[in-house]
Amino acid sequence: MGGVPAVVVAAPASGSGKTTLATGLIGALRQAGHRVAPFKVGPDYIDPGYHGLAAGRPGRNLDPVLVGAERVVPLYHHGAAGCDLAVVEGVMGLFDGRIDEHETGPVAEGSTAQVAGLLGAPVVLVVDARGHSQSLAALLHGFATFDSGVRLGGVILNRVGSERHDQVLRAACARVGLPVLGSLPRMDALEVPSRHLGLIPAVEHGAAAAAAVAAMTELVAAHVDLAAVAALARPAVDGVAWDPVAAVREAVAADAAPGSGSNGTVSTDRPGSSGPVIAMAGGPAFTFGYAEHRELLSAAGARVRVFDPLRDELPTGTAGLVLPGGFPEEHAADLAANTPLLAAVREHAGAGLPIHAECAGLLYLTRSLDGHAMAGVVDADAEFGPRLTLGYRDAVALADSALWRAGERVRGHEFHRTRLVTAATDAPAWGWHDGAGARVRDGALVGHVHASYLHTHPAGNPAATARFFAAAADYARVPH
Repeated sequence: MGGVPAVVVAAPASGSGKTTLATGLIGALRQAGHRVAPFKVGPDYIDPGYHGLAAGRPGRNLDPVLVGAERVVPLYHHGAAGCDLAVVEGVMGLFDGRIDEHETGPVAEGSTAQVAGLLGAPVVLVVDARGHSQSLAALLHGFATFDSGVRLGGVILNRVGSERHDQVLRAACARVGLPVLGSLPRMDALEVPSRHLGLIPAVEHGAAAAAAVAAMTELVAAHVDLAAVAALARPAVDGVAWDPVAAVREAVAADAAPGSGSNGTVSTDRPGSSGPVIAMAGGPAFTFGYAEHRELLSAAGARVRVFDPLRDELPTGTAGLVLPGGFPEEHAADLAANTPLLAAVREHAGAGLPIHAECAGLLYLTRSLDGHAMAGVVDADAEFGPRLTLGYRDAVALADSALWRAGERVRGHEFHRTRLVTAATDAPAWGWHDGAGARVRDGALVGHVHASYLHTHPAGNPAATARFFAAAADYARVPH
């Protein structure tokens, strides 16, 4: 017997309306009485926020590139615990994933198709109906037969122009034997505001995000056959659920093994409520993170305290600081106005506080961002840039730090439109080669601070989290 039944929401291409359909489907199925587990394929941080609003539980990511294909099913079982149905929103087009010139198979690494195959879940294809007529049958035939490992279970027509248009499209679907599970009219008013990195995160959009999710839910409930979608879902393949406590324990054991290169700082202690306080930045400026990160830190024994750098002070007793990604460029003035926090971060960093900063966190630690004074921990200035930097990276740690060992190889992801206008004079954190083969150096190591543009997934790198916890425990033992 398999796990919680799942259905994957995919599309022929980006911009087809997957997020609207997936979010509305999650909300509508929840209203119908289901306990829905929401997932997103790939390293996206924004869509899961809307999924979480619709589901009433955290949205999670399934990314074979960042966590390894072997962890996708365990992470699915972990995230779906206590639910009776799961909705997995895909990324880009169904077969789009990491671009690899040497890949010869039909399924790209990190693609929706790969994740659907790993889970054994059927795919519902969302088609933007604008401009389509009878030729839709040929498109659907291609997607249904391109890879025998992917089962196309039905179609949802989106942005249908008229009743006649709907009839023609339904006939095209019937020609290839695919049921139409729903047909949605054009509703431009439902578009959620976006900016340079995509949709505005739900936490920033506040009440308007909740209203948008409610509208998506109402639209899908009115135009999609929810019972048919639920009946289409199939139990995910068997597997043991990912366990953050076990992941930390295994990481500690591997670090302590002979020949591991460990410096002995990782401990197996589980102090529970008396463990070190690890502060994690949240709020509108720091919205990019994975639920598993906090779960791993807690499993290691940390007391995780989420705070908002726009208005809060550093939590009392902070022994480690996590500054995740987000949109600090949209809140630079307000971040700069919280001078007590900036001073505290600068002082504690100088005293050896372990800090794990990714993307937005790196910007927060620079001297300035778009002319606004930041913490000044990293010897660089940053600004909003002219173009987007986006893609997976095969990186190597260039030196020992509170998280990584020199020479460790990590798969990460860049997603930003800012840049350092004065290169950091501090030691770089990561190195890799770009698509043209040129050497890239990223980030900065300053004392126990690890700051870079590279996003990593903690579930794929539990040893780094365990080491960071150990560094925080060491810092907590010394009076400051």
